[in-house]
Amino acid sequence: MQLKDFKNLELSVAHGENDFTMNRGSFSYKQKFDGKKALKVVSKREDPDGLYFKFEGDHEIVIKEKNEKITLDYVGDEKPGINRYWISFGTDPGEHIYGCGETYSKFDLKGEKVRVWVAEHQNVGRISKKVIKRATIGRIVGPQPDKTGRFSSYESYYAQPTFTSSKKYYMHVFTNAYSEFDFTKADRITLYLQEPPHLVTESGRTFAEVSEKLSKTVSTVHSWAEPQSENPLPDWIYDGAILAVQEGTKRVDEKIQMAVKAGGKVCGIWSQDWSGCRRTGFGYQVMWNWTTDKELYPGLPEQIIKWKEQGIRFLGYINPFLAIEKEIYKEASEKGYCVKNKDGEDYLVTITTFPAAMIDFTNPAGYEWYKNLIKENMIGIGMGGWMADFGEYLPVDAVLYSGEDPEVIHNQWPAIWAKLNREAIVESGKEGEVFFFTRAGHTGTIDASTMMWTGDQHVDWSVDDGLISVVPATLSLAMSGYGITHSDAGGYTTYGKLLSRSKELLLRWMEMDVFTPLLRSHEGNQPVNDVQWYDDKELLDHTAKCSRMHAALKPYLIRLTAETQAHGTPVMRPLFYHYNETRAFTEKTEYLLGADMLVAPVYRDKATSRQVYFPNDAWVNIFTGKEYTGGTSEVEAPIGQPPVFVRRGSTMFDELMAVAKA
Repeated sequence: MQLKDFKNLELSVAHGENDFTMNRGSFSYKQKFDGKKALKVVSKREDPDGLYFKFEGDHEIVIKEKNEKITLDYVGDEKPGINRYWISFGTDPGEHIYGCGETYSKFDLKGEKVRVWVAEHQNVGRISKKVIKRATIGRIVGPQPDKTGRFSSYESYYAQPTFTSSKKYYMHVFTNAYSEFDFTKADRITLYLQEPPHLVTESGRTFAEVSEKLSKTVSTVHSWAEPQSENPLPDWIYDGAILAVQEGTKRVDEKIQMAVKAGGKVCGIWSQDWSGCRRTGFGYQVMWNWTTDKELYPGLPEQIIKWKEQGIRFLGYINPFLAIEKEIYKEASEKGYCVKNKDGEDYLVTITTFPAAMIDFTNPAGYEWYKNLIKENMIGIGMGGWMADFGEYLPVDAVLYSGEDPEVIHNQWPAIWAKLNREAIVESGKEGEVFFFTRAGHTGTIDASTMMWTGDQHVDWSVDDGLISVVPATLSLAMSGYGITHSDAGGYTTYGKLLSRSKELLLRWMEMDVFTPLLRSHEGNQPVNDVQWYDDKELLDHTAKCSRMHAALKPYLIRLTAETQAHGTPVMRPLFYHYNETRAFTEKTEYLLGADMLVAPVYRDKATSRQVYFPNDAWVNIFTGKEYTGGTSEVEAPIGQPPVFVRRGSTMFDELMAVAKA
């Protein structure tokens, strides 16, 4: 982007009031405006280093260029009665827009208006509509996996005021309050902000250069580049699969032995119910009391040592909530560590079917107390990692210890939560040995979170919430500056038999996740209604094969994550990242794993092949050895042989081709 693109800058202002309503982390949003006005330009001055606009009402904006970086700043104090701003500038009608955090139903955002507001992606209403349709219309017309809702009906766990253009530039707005990025007009972009405008944009000769510049902007400190910790992700995470098993020490050990006997490489076992379980109408859920449930997991610390001797780490689960019927909540409440409501009581938030309290991270004592729970009760018993769930649920009518406005802090909450988890590891001296993964994010998350996962997908083939939705979600994160992401193999969100995981879906999801930074399964919220990796010999053998293939990718994945940490280059990349081709700019069901592998997951029920778009290069199928050289081809893909290809010119060609034989 260049200075000339801002010559016809437009500014409107108003006074506004927000009206948020939160239901289980999902937000309905209304606002009132008083006197919205498009301001006339009083004077405009152009110097070699910038543009200077004065608008009526004494509003001033300065746009400067220095060292190929363009900054736009609102100059002076906020004007009385003004707290809403619309900045509009010209754009290329032919460009494509990506990013704004994580989007699932679309990848190219041109033509859409994007809300930048962290929320629960899995809206209760949307799930209910799907289940009702399957119970009624679905019996007549069958499943409709390609049907999607309006873009405005979707929310996102990870929302960030950042976008990247196909014209090889990024733009980041320095704001934490609610905002909207409007890409609906072909020739203009409009940013609606609730704080005075301050933004930066930089261009690059390549997308890798754009990613590096963006990474430096959204990351205040490259903590991964410190000499004592060049790679905070442990090497062991690439040594096979992290398999999900719950319901106690004995059962976990039995399933581990099944996987090993089947020839699997198990680098970790993930038991989210280590702190106990809660059975609800939604399913089998974790008891949010962050200490080992000794009845369910007797002798867990000793067993963790034994598993580690076998090369298997134990992973757990934590979130910012506390179960109000348990002892840890009672301690937090007595010490005043919980988020309060306007009556000074602990703010109880309904998650699925039960209320829970939230720790107030703006209270320094509460923050340190919660961090110590992780250090003592998780790292202290030998855990190798955990899922740091949630972060999206801070109510806007809460009262915080710091006195800060929750409407402004709300978007920052996931980054603060990630920072707490990262500090627990660093202060325990376990960086490079222990890791965690998060689902919610905003500006600042990249500083703290070592890895994202794409959240609670449905256990189905739907393009907006099922298996293939993780691809645009991952790629949009990549173009927002966050480059290390994976998904729950098999999905999570289950609703009885009407929305349950099939054997084929699990097989396909598992083989896709081989070719991501982490291979990790999930039992789902209703394990009894979902097919599991240990249910029969075919599933066991498939899981074992996938675990071996993932382990065989270890040298390549380590190289890619090192590139991400050093330069911001994402591990999983859109096709246009390396190929300037028309189709590449809109393709959202394929991705590049680094520069050398092309992955085209099978995402149709009962499909044994899929049409693959090949960028103009020489691509060799790792399972059949057949070579493709650009264009579109139908590729045979029986279960266990997903369409995965190695670039003929790769320096690791032989090693990557050998992955299929692992």
